[in-house]
Amino acid sequence: MPWKSKAQRRYSDKDLPEPAVKRGLYELGRNLLEEAGYVEIGLDHFALPTDELYVASQNGMLHRNFMGYTPHPTQLLIGLGASSISDTGTAFMQNVKEVEAYEEAILSNTLPILKGHELTDKDLLIRQHILNLMCRFETTWEASELPNLVDALVRLYPLVDDGLVDYDQSHIYILPAGRPFVRNIAMCLDARLWEKTPTTPVFSRSV
Repeated sequence: MPWKSKAQRRYSDKDLPEPAVKRGLYELGRNLLEEAGYVEIGLDHFALPTDELYVASQNGMLHRNFMGYTPHPTQLLIGLGASSISDTGTAFMQNVKEVEAYEEAILSNTLPILKGHELTDKDLLIRQHILNLMCRFETTWEASELPNLVDALVRLYPLVDDGLVDYDQSHIYILPAGRPFVRNIAMCLDARLWEKTPTTPVFSRSV
């Protein structure tokens, strides 16, 4: 994230293309990939019908973690190296960001963890629905889960009007036109994001 790591930013915002231009570049790339036989399986990911990722996307085994999409779902992800993030299925933790501090912790047999978060039951519920949208373009819930999702459904209203999403009281389905915007759609379910609107960027900006 260049707003946190100045070494990543050797340009100004004026050097970046306008949103419409970035969208056009994405569509150009997508069209070229599709002409070559690739299929869009998720957020900015394409795969050939013979690839493991595509097969996993068809049989419900596709999973997404901090590194991207994988055909091998697992609840345990161990991050090695400075700044890397681990996932135990019920908690996240991030290693210290400085290489020297990371090496010092490892050499002293100390876990190099800088910070972490233990997921609540609501976190786990919403996380699963976001993963479903990211990996399957749809998600379904039980009636008992609806109170945790009502606000998200309200936030989805404009996307329904735009023909990107369809939903009822137990199901969200991302329409073909909405698949390139799966990040924006998933953000509607992210309760922690909406609890306090950030004043500075905290994730990659979507178009």
